[in-house]
Parts: sequence; C-alpha cells; structure tokens
Amino acid sequence: MPLLSLYIHIPWCIRKCPYCDFNSHAAKSDMPESAYITALLDDLACDIQRYNITQPISSIFIGGGTPSLFSPEALNRLLRGVEQQLKLEEGLEITLEANPGTFESHKFAEFRALGINRLSIGIQTFNDQLLQALGRVHSAQEAIHAAEIAHQSGFDNFNLDLMFGLPGASPDSSKIDIKTAISLEPTHISFYQLTLEPNTWFHKFPPQLPDDETIFNTQKECQQILASHGYRQYEVSAYSKQGRQCRHNVNYWQFGDYLGIGAGAHGKITQSLPEAIIRSFKTKSPEQYLNNVQQNGGADVIAVAELPLEFVMNHLRLKQGFSLEDYQAATGLAPATLEPALSRCVKQNLLIRQNNHYYCSEQGWNFLDNVLANFIP
Repeated sequence: MPLLSLYIHIPWCIRKCPYCDFNSHAAKSDMPESAYITALLDDLACDIQRYNITQPISSIFIGGGTPSLFSPEALNRLLRGVEQQLKLEEGLEITLEANPGTFESHKFAEFRALGINRLSIGIQTFNDQLLQALGRVHSAQEAIHAAEIAHQSGFDNFNLDLMFGLPGASPDSSKIDIKTAISLEPTHISFYQLTLEPNTWFHKFPPQLPDDETIFNTQKECQQILASHGYRQYEVSAYSKQGRQCRHNVNYWQFGDYLGIGAGAHGKITQSLPEAIIRSFKTKSPEQYLNNVQQNGGADVIAVAELPLEFVMNHLRLKQGFSLEDYQAATGLAPATLEPALSRCVKQNLLIRQNNHYYCSEQGWNFLDNVLANFIP
C-alpha cells in the first residue's frame, strides 16, 4: 500500500504575484478563517468516507496562497480537527508555507508550538529591485530576518524558495542569492526557473528574461555552489542537506497517495490496481467551496494506458529514479508495459539502467521532456 499524505490548500494571499499560476486570490478584506476551517474539516470527512481511508497519514503540507496569513488559533483548530479524523504516523512531517513579511514571521514561534515542524519560506530573491519586479510584498532584509526568526522559533527544518532567470537579473545576482540563502543555514533550498505560465500577468505581458544559454549556465554554476556546501540535488528543483528531503513532496514524486482538501486542491488515491487509481479535484473558487463542500469538485480514474507515463513522469523528477519493482507495486502493471520506451531511452543515452533500476543520465536530466515523450501512449 502506498504512503498517504494530506495536502491542505489555503487560497488567500496579500497580493497575487504576476508569475503565479497557483489557485491564489488576493484577500480583499478579512479572510473567512473560521468558516474556511469548518469547510476544510467537512471536506476531509467527506474524502475519508468516500475513499474509506483507514491508513495513517505520513505527512501534512499546508500550502497556498499564503497560509501563514491565518492566525495560529485557526491553524490549531485545523490541526486538532485533522487529528480527530485521521491516524497520524509518529514523527510525521508537517509543513507550512509562509511569506517572509514581518506580519507572518512574528507568528513562527506560535506555529512551531502547534506541532508544525517544517516551514517553506517564499523568498524568490534577496535583491530588492528584483523583488519589486516580481511583485513581492517583502524586502530582502525581511527575508533574511524571517530565516533568523525561523531558527529562533525552534524550526530545525525549513526550506527557502529561490528563483532564477528573473527579468533584469544577472548571473551574479543568482549566485549572491544562493550564497545568502546558504549563509542562513536552511536544511532545504528550492531553486527553480521562472517560467511564463498561462493565465498569469507575466504571460499576458511578458517581461524581458535572460537568454537560454545564460539561464542554463547560471543554473549550473549555482548548482555547483549548492553541492559544495552540502546541498544535494534530489529532485528537479530541490536541494537538501543529508536526510532533509521534503518527505511530503518525495511521496508525490514516488507516485504515492495523498488527500487534497481546500479550494483548488488535488489528490490521488489508489482504490485498486491497476483499474482504480483516482485523481480528485476540488472547485477553485473559494466562495463556491465555502458554500457547499459536499458538492464541490470531483474525481477521474487514470486510464490504465496512461499509467506508465504518469508513473515515469513523477519518478524521473527524482535523481534516484525507480526500479521495476517500484513500478509494479505502484501501478499493478507488469514491467513489460514500460517497453519499448525504456529500451529506447537507454539506447538514446537518456536513461541509465543498473540491474532493474533506471535513472536519468546527465543528458536525460537536462532534456527530461525528450525522455517522457517516449512514454506518451
């Protein structure tokens, strides 16, 4: 049976960033904290009943939006409500996404007291000019201060989010960002390229970005700096100290199961193999979500023919790749259903095979889309 995680989506933020394609909405007035927590717990109860959930939860991730805008009292009610409905594994990872603004960081100690044991702080860059271009609402100094407060509040495990390939950025500014982040001693750094996603302000009005060669070289140089300071890349955009990978996200990439509650949340639940692996989704509109949780969203069964691509698309985001035993256990399909795509990728030097284990070569890692194209049914 795959691991089971819980994702909780809180969709409000102070201001919608021009690059953001997540289901987030600028808070126009007081957020309906109490009503939303009630809706989340009702949503969870519905999913538990719908999917007959009995196994314990291995991780919880509270994302958004900016969930750190919610009060500690609201998050306490949420977590205690989850505890009443689900079994929780001992020592489970509980992550809260947070912005580094003063308003949120002053609550870090209270968040830690609730049992939240991991923060993911959205910094993006330590350059004030670039922060302004990205529409961020915090300053570089506030970002540094937030990491310091995380340490002081007892968080011995936290992530800093950084972006590269920003409008107006130089390779040096990204290296300064990485070195500044490392100096703040997080256990985990997410370092990902800015992309212009559909339905965002930047997609409609594209800023001038660095050229592809500059972006590629910047990435490689920054990866070398991260590696030299003990941050091992284990996923496309994730780097961690030894043993500090984000357990929740690793479960996603290993094709594990997760419940998704909240406006716009998604989930994946294995009911039976291979014919009933389900993707669930909840309505995006916070207003609709609050009005009728029981009638919100729906679910689709992943077609058996799609499972090889679904599995590989997730697992190959991880440096460690996958074994044929992993594939059979997660999908219920025979290893032969990955052929001839696997052999083709090995011949093209996109994948490396060791015994029954497959992982990306350096070329495959840099051109992951070319690898995945081989598995499209």
